[in-house]
Amino acid sequence: EMSDTARAILSYKGVLYKNHLVKGVAKGALTDAQVEERFAKWLEEKESKVSAKSDKLAKDADKEKADRLKAEADVSAARAKEIEAKNTPEVEEAPVEEVPAAEAEETPAAEAPGEEAPAAEETPAEAPA
Repeated sequence: EMSDTARAILSYKGVLYKNHLVKGVAKGALTDAQVEERFAKWLEEKESKVSAKSDKLAKDADKEKADRLKAEADVSAARAKEIEAKNTPEVEEAPVEEVPAAEAEETPAAEAPGEEAPAAEETPAEAPA
């Protein structure tokens, strides 16, 4: 009896199926032409299945790679925005300081004597002349 590995290899290559068909010829159930026709048909189907599976796997791998790259690009863009936001100084509008009404009245009063003082200096200069 053959090992599982040997059976799998021979089955994959079609040796077991070909042997099965040849035994059918020995029993008189099939002719050599029918055996060759059936084996060729089976071989074509097997090759098409293998190539379809291979193409599907390659396509899935490409799609997965594209999805990973897109996800990585999204993460990278988000990270770049975070870094830009972190490194950009925030421009804050200077808060307008509200001066209480009592201080507002004192400020013009403080300026008023200063305005009057130069006028007072000019007046004495005119008087002695």
